[in-house]
Amino acid sequence: MSALAGKTAVVTGSSRGVGAATAKLLAAEGANVVINYRQKAPRANKVVAEIEAAGGKAVAVGADLTTAEGLEALMSAAVDTFGGLDLLVLNASGGMEKDLGEDYAMRLNRDAQVAALEAGLAHLPAGGRVVFVTSHQAHFIDEVETMPEYEQVARSKRAGEVALTERLPELSEKGVTFVVVSGDMIEGTVTATLLDRARPGALEQRREAAGKLYSVEEFAAEVAAMATADVETGHIELVGGADDFLARTQG
Repeated sequence: MSALAGKTAVVTGSSRGVGAATAKLLAAEGANVVINYRQKAPRANKVVAEIEAAGGKAVAVGADLTTAEGLEALMSAAVDTFGGLDLLVLNASGGMEKDLGEDYAMRLNRDAQVAALEAGLAHLPAGGRVVFVTSHQAHFIDEVETMPEYEQVARSKRAGEVALTERLPELSEKGVTFVVVSGDMIEGTVTATLLDRARPGALEQRREAAGKLYSVEEFAAEVAAMATADVETGHIELVGGADDFLARTQG
């Protein structure tokens, strides 16, 4: 029996892309999954329908993660619908949007991540886990320069990772483990598409440097695997293309 059977997971930003694919994989392993979306309810409901059609259990919750009300609604849905919360996957990110304010990247990628952790900790039991999803462009931003169009997002996501990691002592006291999953640019994601549009050839350049870029499904499989992987708290899983970044940090 899967270690996730009967467990409940909240996956932020899971109405599409890596979040949706991760949620489906967790559900296939027996987890009850809370699908989170900000605006696109039909898209989130489609993910729920696909999970249920495959025999899984899921519920869609509209929640703006930058608000306390949104986070409370998200965590409460896990408890009210499925009886608890065992896994929190912090997948939601953004910042390239032009209509949500200049500080939106930091509000979502740092402040909302910390607030989501705090909201989740109110329900996570000993043995629970938090998985933070990031990119090599963000994880290595202090050592490896990224594209100007992505720098604000990268720095805000790195700030989020640092802020979350600083909470490790508090998590350990509760018996909750924390894992970071960092990947290269992902084929087919909104971010990769926007970056390639802003800087034509950016995707191909990363593909050449990394040797291969993961698909949404391939990266989601890595994220889902870290939900139950036997690793120490604070572990950082570098997925695909990391050798290129590591080489540049040592150069």
